[in-house]
Amino acid sequence: MKILDWYIIKKYLATFSVMLLLFVPIGIMVDISENIDKMLASKAPAGAIVVYYINFVIYFANLLFPIFLFLSVIWFTSKMANDTEIIAILSSGVSYLRFLRPFLVAASIVAITAFVMGMFIVPNASKGFNEFRFEYIKKNRKKVRDNTEIYKQVSDNDFVYLKGFNFEQKNGSYFTLEHFEDNVLQYKIQARSLKYNEDDSTYTLRGFKKRHIGAMNDSIITQRRFDTIFPFEVEDLTPVTYMAETLNYKELDKFIVKERLAGSPNVSKHLLVKYKRWSLPITAFILTIIAVAVSSMKRRGGMGINLAFGISIAFIYIFFDKIFGTMAEKSGFSPMMAVWVPNIVFGVLALYLLYNARR
Repeated sequence: MKILDWYIIKKYLATFSVMLLLFVPIGIMVDISENIDKMLASKAPAGAIVVYYINFVIYFANLLFPIFLFLSVIWFTSKMANDTEIIAILSSGVSYLRFLRPFLVAASIVAITAFVMGMFIVPNASKGFNEFRFEYIKKNRKKVRDNTEIYKQVSDNDFVYLKGFNFEQKNGSYFTLEHFEDNVLQYKIQARSLKYNEDDSTYTLRGFKKRHIGAMNDSIITQRRFDTIFPFEVEDLTPVTYMAETLNYKELDKFIVKERLAGSPNVSKHLLVKYKRWSLPITAFILTIIAVAVSSMKRRGGMGINLAFGISIAFIYIFFDKIFGTMAEKSGFSPMMAVWVPNIVFGVLALYLLYNARR
């Protein structure tokens, strides 16, 4: 059986690799045709474009990995069925579950690779991909940031409010900082405007007023202009909404804790990114079982029927994933449930199809 195991594992990995090598260049060509004029108009350096497309390959290969995996397994398993290889294997006394084992071994290799890439390599690619697009392709669009009505906890004792903040110009309006100790307000800083100075990492406050809260009375200090240092970075005030995608495993955990303390409305979105990274390997096994179960029997319509069924399942999976993801982002639905419900549903489907295939 070792020869058969290696045969299936090689088929699995080779077909999956070929599927990626076929579709990724198509994606690159489509992107070039859509954005080459914008890149030339923005005078994007050739080196930056090359790096962008390296990141593009990694980013989209990870994004579409489940679909490529599913279709590649259906393709080569259907071909084995049409060539009566599977009938010969099962007729020799090999059980269906034993026949399935090399598929799961190959799925483990792909799942581990995807997990490591998703945790440590894809975030860097995502960062480079998004930054290039906003600098050279979407040049006239501001990065997607929460830049109005900002209210955040920036440290254990400090809360900040801004009516609005322009990240490109590094200035904000109607700034307030409240400092608490033992849940008691100690002082409050207010300013008509806030300006970050990149040269020395200081902040300039105009229309400055600081009120110290006393036991019997308050003291107030006012100045037209006041330069100071605050315990937060500009990026902390208005992080880009795709920030979670650009952080590795440890950085993402720290970022989520920070955003939760700050009262960010995007915590559910960040948790969704985190849980999807963990669920991706399980998805590989579920889709592999479904693909083998539906394509291991020789059908009258040939490979076309199996591929049509596989594409239908793939679109239904994407639909479920998007629906539950949107529910988690826009409502109080649990991000963990949003990630795992599609896997649970398709896991049950995989067991049902596997049971029927064994029969």
